[in-house]
Amino acid sequence: MSEKHVVVQGATVKCKFSVEPKLDKLKVKTHSKHYANEKDPSKKLIATDKEIGQTLEKNTFGKCKMQPNGSGDYLPCQAVITKWSGFYDKVTLSNKGKILLENSKATCPIGGPDCITVDKHGQKAEASKQNLKKASPEVQKQINPMVDVKEILEIEHTDEGTIYS
Repeated sequence: MSEKHVVVQGATVKCKFSVEPKLDKLKVKTHSKHYANEKDPSKKLIATDKEIGQTLEKNTFGKCKMQPNGSGDYLPCQAVITKWSGFYDKVTLSNKGKILLENSKATCPIGGPDCITVDKHGQKAEASKQNLKKASPEVQKQINPMVDVKEILEIEHTDEGTIYS
């Protein structure tokens, strides 16, 4: 996927025609099966190009520059997504959808093609044991001299607690 993050439920999106730069959160409504690979993935449904219609938390970005009311102000935005572009088309999920990426864009009937962009993809970086194994001890010592990566790797973690080997 060329180093792009997968968009998940809770990702924030924005519209380039919002008068005030307001964000809204994406809600995945088309499946309840495919989750992002995180430490606790049960909350991070993967978003697809099938997230069409009113699929945002508030379905608004505030006032819309594309809807002047004639008295110098603007009408409220009513965000409706009609189409997505820039998705990852090499994988199809069970809802027949293609995975949205952080550079995916959405079309709104008022704002036009690609007026809605992803602000934050919704995933959180979490260090795992595998990350520690791959980490350079010298670099880690410079970043955080108080932590000994080798010592952390020697500790065996279980559900009952920590066992020192």
